This record gives sequence, C-alpha cells and structure tokens, in this order.
Amino acid sequence: MWGWMKLKNEIGKRIAQLRKSFGMNQEELAEKLNVTFQAVSKWETGASYPDIELLSLISECFHVSVDYLLKGNGFKSKAYYNQKYDQEDYYWGFQPSVMCHKVLQHMPTVKHLRLLDIGCGEGKDAVFFARNGYDVTAFDLSETGIEKTKKLAERCGVYVNAFMADVNTFRLNTEFDIIYSNGVLHYIPPQLREEIFANYKNFTAENGINILSAFVKKPFIGPAPDSEKYTYEWLSGELFMLYHDWRIDICEETIFDCMSSGVPHKHGINRVMAKKISKN
Repeated sequence: MWGWMKLKNEIGKRIAQLRKSFGMNQEELAEKLNVTFQAVSKWETGASYPDIELLSLISECFHVSVDYLLKGNGFKSKAYYNQKYDQEDYYWGFQPSVMCHKVLQHMPTVKHLRLLDIGCGEGKDAVFFARNGYDVTAFDLSETGIEKTKKLAERCGVYVNAFMADVNTFRLNTEFDIIYSNGVLHYIPPQLREEIFANYKNFTAENGINILSAFVKKPFIGPAPDSEKYTYEWLSGELFMLYHDWRIDICEETIFDCMSSGVPHKHGINRVMAKKISKN
C-alpha cells in the first residue's frame, strides 16, 4: 500500500514538472487531455492518479515515455553521469571550453547579460561565465552534476542558478541573451529538434546569440568506446540549417581526438554561433 501511494506521488510530481517545463497551466493541460483541471490538480498532489489510458496521452503530450512517467528513468545518461560525477575530483576538469572564449569575444559583459548553459555537467563552463560577469542559469539531468556545479560556484565566490532538468522535456519561458550548449545536443532525438530549437530561438532576446555544438555522424569514424544507447548523432550541417534565418557568425566542422573513456577515439563535431538580428 505504501509503495503504491509513493508511486502516485512520484507520477504526480513528474507530471507537474513536465507541465511547468512546457509553460502550461493546469487548465491548458486538462484541455489537451479532455479532463478537468481539478483532475490534473489531484494527480499533481498525489490525491489520485491518471487512468491507464491517459498515461500514453500524457507521454505523447510531453514527448516522454510511459516508463518515464511511471519510473522517471527514460534515459541511461542520468545514472551514467551520476556515477561518473560521484567522486571528489571533477570528471571534466576545470578548463573552460574554447567555445566560452568565443562568447567573451562576441558578447562581452559591458552590460547585464543573461546566459543559459544547457547540460552544464559539473559546471566548469557555467562557473567560468559567472566569474566573468554573466548572469548564469544552468541545468543538467544529473543531480550529482548540479550539486558539484553549486559547490564549484560557491568555492569561486559566484552564483549560478543551477537546477536539474532534462534537455528533452524542459522548455524555456523566459528570455536569455545567450544560449550556450557544449556536448549535450546528441541526447535530443531527431523528431524533437525542430520544436526544441524553435523554443530556444523564441526565447532568445533580440541581438542575442545561440552558441552550440553537436556531435555529427561520419562514416569513417566508429562509435566511441563509451557511447550510450540513448544518443543520436546529427548530420553534418543539420545544426546550421536550424539557424538559416539568423546571422551565422561561426559555422564549422572539426574532427578531434578524445580520451574520455581512457581509450583513444575520434569525434566529429559541428559548432555554430548565430545572432538573432533585430527586425527594427
């Protein structure tokens, strides 16, 4: 009995988290599902739970699996990175990405700038930005990564608004001047990319930038030794095309050597920096 009560509460919490990440209120979700908003409220408080036939509709609405609604374990990466990050040392080290310096060059903090770091890991880039005067928000699927991001920020005497979220289900509802992501976009399946990037572009301030990288598939590069099941490489140029209507300042593809698994291997990567030009 206690286990079933706990399951109801967890389902309700996940529905509430997904609804908020999509910027919906309870009435809007209820309308999509053809139920009352009181029913949604009861789910989210754990007073009741959705009928079994509604679970598939809810999963379709939020682009997650029914398994995620029931168990919260839609992706291997959460457990994978929690394990990697569960150590005193920082798995990715402290050296900021080369992309960080591109941000400093193109949008220095001569005024207040709001920056979002998508998939911040243990926070090395997010904290670097905060130390350079940006107002930083960051999220990651790994709670261990978020804890280490907050600890690193505190140690460096800066603040990062860091929280746990899934790149596939989280949606922006507030503007940022800079949207940044490095080494995370391969967790987004192809069918979600257009919708997710439309959301990012919509909530980028005028004259703001998106600077992002994505692993790309190359026939002459085999899978990485530590490759995960729930990853989806991009096609060369696919990331660039999502910004065909913005001014593209950086558009590049590189092949680099990697030792992340302890075994030498290569990756192909596309990087883009695009600016949302004011229409005025």
